[in-house]
Amino acid sequence: MTVTTSTAYSRDLGDELRRLRQRFTGLRGRGLAVQLGWDPSKVSNIEHGKVRASEIDLVQYLTACGKDIDFIEDFFRRYRNAFDPYLAQVPDNPRTLVMTEAMATKITAYDVLTVNSLLQTPGYAQALQAATGATPDDVDRQAVLRRPTRPDCVFYLHELALRLRLGDAHVMAEQCAWLMANSNLVRIVPAEASTAAFQSTCTLFEFEKATPLVYAESDLAKVFAQDEAAVERTRNLFELLDSVALDENQSRRRLAEYRGPTPLRALARTR
Repeated sequence: MTVTTSTAYSRDLGDELRRLRQRFTGLRGRGLAVQLGWDPSKVSNIEHGKVRASEIDLVQYLTACGKDIDFIEDFFRRYRNAFDPYLAQVPDNPRTLVMTEAMATKITAYDVLTVNSLLQTPGYAQALQAATGATPDDVDRQAVLRRPTRPDCVFYLHELALRLRLGDAHVMAEQCAWLMANSNLVRIVPAEASTAAFQSTCTLFEFEKATPLVYAESDLAKVFAQDEAAVERTRNLFELLDSVALDENQSRRRLAEYRGPTPLRALARTR
């Protein structure tokens, strides 16, 4: 068992092990540790993705959960890259991202052509899925923003996303109304900030007891980067955006221009 820096994927796979333990053994972590002859902290560290388990450790753990050789080999394949500083996942796997959002204490995001998924109204999300052919998932992504102890969030949104109409005028008006109602989270990057339009869409996640990571996605892959250089480049991007973005009141006024005369009660129909 090797101590190393945890990653989004190591925490995801560690949590998968925890769920297997609960489902197939009915044991608490301490009980499984006793059965395997391990120190209880070893089970906890592996399940929290804090340490890299050896293949022997994983065989013992998964065998105790009743898993066969095919399952164990598949888990080995996924676990092999769990602690890499860069990870690419298929686009239709939301689990690692959802866990990352739930764990974060601070989320700073930049979107250029579309509203961030954590801020999308249902109508806007459906229109985006129709336009891109993306497969909808059944995860309530916005639940993280409704928590009593939600993360500190800043969402930079380029004005191009407001000009790029998705769905009909009503859909866009509702989306703008929702952004206005949550304008304390939103900073509009004006269209005249043309340099910013060429920057990549990305999100910086920060945690209480884990290394910050950068997330970016396309229709080909979801990418998680924990490399120090990637985090530093992203921090520099947000410093640039902070210098050119409208403040909260200015952002609200700009959103009102795109919302038009649609009353804010339209917001009630989107939630």
